[in-house]
Amino acid sequence: MTMRTSARLFSVALLSLGLITGCASTEETSDTGSSSAEQAIADAKAANAEAKAANYEWRDTGKIIKSAEKKLAAGDEEGATKDANKAKKQAEIAIAQAAYENEKFLNDNADEAAATSADSSSSDKRGAVAMATSGDSSYSVVRGDNLWSISGKDEVYADPYQWPLIYKTNRDKIQDADLIYPGQVLDIDQNASASEIDAAINHAKTRGAWSVGDTEQSDRDYLSK
Repeated sequence: MTMRTSARLFSVALLSLGLITGCASTEETSDTGSSSAEQAIADAKAANAEAKAANYEWRDTGKIIKSAEKKLAAGDEEGATKDANKAKKQAEIAIAQAAYENEKFLNDNADEAAATSADSSSSDKRGAVAMATSGDSSYSVVRGDNLWSISGKDEVYADPYQWPLIYKTNRDKIQDADLIYPGQVLDIDQNASASEIDAAINHAKTRGAWSVGDTEQSDRDYLSK
């Protein structure tokens, strides 16, 4: 798929949510009392819940919603509405990103899916389950995969806590450990030392809070070691 086609798909996703029209970018203030602010907060929460369900929630959206609730409680209805609208807009963009990636996946992998289905009778594990592409040295990402689930597969490490090994091996392909894409081919290091495995597991268990779209500082520290 060309870059022009990918950009068009993302624009369609944004248009479907009204995110690149003039009216959608206008932040409304409340003139009718707390009910308007309360409704704005409720709408923001609903949109963010949808983004979270798609695993595309932005880091600060929940904090902005809490700020809106605090402002409303303090009687600042206009400020509460403004924050709520901002949070809703972030959530809608996140939803559009998820829709774009899904559409991109369908278009990029249509031919590959057809070829795979022709051979599906030869394996009970084909379908939603991703398969290794070159023995145990590489792995082709499919929709629904994440580093945790890939690492837990028997043909990879059979231990989800070793996912940082995949991240570190593919640092040139993965900028955010929480965001990989269908069609990516990831190298799998099967020769990691015991100390490297221990470091990976320790990072997985002590990484701390994370969000899609950002490279966490703890991840940067791990990669630098």
